[in-house]
Amino acid sequence: MIIPVKNERRTLPSVLREASKLSSDIIVVCNGTTDGSDRIAESMGARVIRYNEPLGHDVGRAVGAAQAKHDILLFTDGDLVIPAKDLLPFTQAVRRGADVALNSYLGPYTHPVVVSKHALNAVLGRPDLRGASLTTVPHAISRRALKRIGTEHLAVPPKAQAMAVSQGLRIVSAHLVDVGRLNRFRRRPKGAAGMDELGRLIVGDHLEAVRWLITATDGRGKHTDLKRNRSVLR
Repeated sequence: MIIPVKNERRTLPSVLREASKLSSDIIVVCNGTTDGSDRIAESMGARVIRYNEPLGHDVGRAVGAAQAKHDILLFTDGDLVIPAKDLLPFTQAVRRGADVALNSYLGPYTHPVVVSKHALNAVLGRPDLRGASLTTVPHAISRRALKRIGTEHLAVPPKAQAMAVSQGLRIVSAHLVDVGRLNRFRRRPKGAAGMDELGRLIVGDHLEAVRWLITATDGRGKHTDLKRNRSVLR
């Protein structure tokens, strides 16, 4: 189980208590932490990886995955207290043969981040996933998926998801955890299409995933032109 943490001493003990019900190998990646979260994690038996500077969004997951040794990797965040019973379905899905088990949470359909998730899955030929995304925790992946995707690409979750789909890995929407309700309230600046800096980053990550797909396949991401005959314009 991999948990990136930055100053989460308020929630981390509860997060770790729930995590310990499922796994005896918990990796906490403390990045830019100044509130003693690293010491709390260590005192509760977690393996702690320390970075003095913040690693940025999602990089901690990639760092933790590089240190993981088991066949199933489960990811969550240090500020989300999720009961073990709601974490278990993700590992169970991988045990049953899934390579990637996603949170079914969608969020408000009008938000640009949510729209970008739906759009990417449609471009990837997986509209059935709707807004399910590696951007959203909790999720789990198999060791096979990690090897096929590459640990470093977990730092950009939509790109990792595009790679997983393109390589034919089995991706399922495993279970609903309402992280919108669990997330701490964060003030958003006015303007910027209702997005904060993190929201703009996530939308940009989805655009990077589309760019990767086009580069790896063709200008239409393997979608056909149907009956359109472009050659008459040449």
